[in-house]
Amino acid sequence: MNLNKLLPLSETTFYIMLSLREPLHGYAIMQNVEALSNGKVRIAAGTLYGAIENLTKQMMIKEVEVENQDKRRRVYALTSYGKKLLASEIERLKHLIAISSDLL
Repeated sequence: MNLNKLLPLSETTFYIMLSLREPLHGYAIMQNVEALSNGKVRIAAGTLYGAIENLTKQMMIKEVEVENQDKRRRVYALTSYGKKLLASEIERLKHLIAISSDLL
């Protein structure tokens, strides 16, 4: 699959994927997104779980088992494909910053 077809990521998706560079459960993802964005982005549970469902269907993230984790909590992590997509988005954003910085 061509990664560029999936770019640009929405802000919410970007923060969720950035949070999942390590395995996390839903509530921890919500907290991490808020922390990473300095409180500017707050994700409601419905939005988060809709995004998780879409990212799972696209094979960008997967559910993983973690030792000593409450079985009621689902834990997610980026797939290798998801890592490549996130890296592509970061490179795209770096390029935008570079060209706009040069112009200002």
